[in-house]
Amino acid sequence: MKNISIRNNISSALRKLIDGRHFVIGVPYFWFLILALVPLLIVLKISLSEMESTEVSSLIEWANGWPTVKLNFASYMFIATDALYYQTYLSSLRYALMTTVICLIIAYPFAYFMARSPKHIQPTLLMLIMLPFWTSFLLRIYAWKTLLVNNGVINNILMSLGLIQDPIAMMNTPFSLMVGMVYSYLPFMILPLYANLSKLDMRYLEAAADLGTSPFKAFWLITVPLSKAGIIAGSMLVFIPAVGEYVIPELLGGSDTLMIGRVLWDEFFSNNDWPMASAVAVVMILLIMLPMAIYNKYQAESKA
Repeated sequence: MKNISIRNNISSALRKLIDGRHFVIGVPYFWFLILALVPLLIVLKISLSEMESTEVSSLIEWANGWPTVKLNFASYMFIATDALYYQTYLSSLRYALMTTVICLIIAYPFAYFMARSPKHIQPTLLMLIMLPFWTSFLLRIYAWKTLLVNNGVINNILMSLGLIQDPIAMMNTPFSLMVGMVYSYLPFMILPLYANLSKLDMRYLEAAADLGTSPFKAFWLITVPLSKAGIIAGSMLVFIPAVGEYVIPELLGGSDTLMIGRVLWDEFFSNNDWPMASAVAVVMILLIMLPMAIYNKYQAESKA
């Protein structure tokens, strides 16, 4: 009887442990369901509906006591046949890719310098990277607007130095858009690179130097391959939000810098065409899922 009681106590304790483990694992999945999956399904439902005055039609209609599913693919067909959306999606991908490449070129030397700095200086450098986040994102973009306008700080300084006679048109151009995008997303590239480079085993570089490898060659053959995970993580953190960026193109970009975020806004609030706007959003999400799949693939390979 005593052995049976002990076994029952052990079994009860194991059940509690399993239940607690399932509870802990289930909490993030529950929040993912509520905050991500359910809104996505709502957007998908709206994209397959029709706009009736100020309301969206229901997907399920009742006829003779039987439910009928009514799906409207007109928005997706319009996106597939209208060249404007092709150009806008390609433009968004192009600007996002350019932003990612420029951020990588600037961020890698900076992250490398931070990782090789003395330990007591690294927290200060990290604080300087995070310092812009203490100010509103919108205010920081407006600050660039005052710098780049024709009578702004940059043009006034250049003209006062006699370097130019007339103001340089920088606002509402692809240049101003790229400046704002790179400035805004540069910290998202630096931080993953720094986290990866700071964990690099210096014995590899010491062994390469002992074998006669030049510092430049050791950098390309050892440091860069070992920092691949940081490069991919930083690139995805920059590329994915940059594709759907709205605020920066609206404030700094002109008519020639049309991006999908501005089209999405116009469809929702200017045209009041919610199904079309939702279809644009769904297609944009599908485009973003490809780099996310690539990122997950490399993450799985790095852990293997």
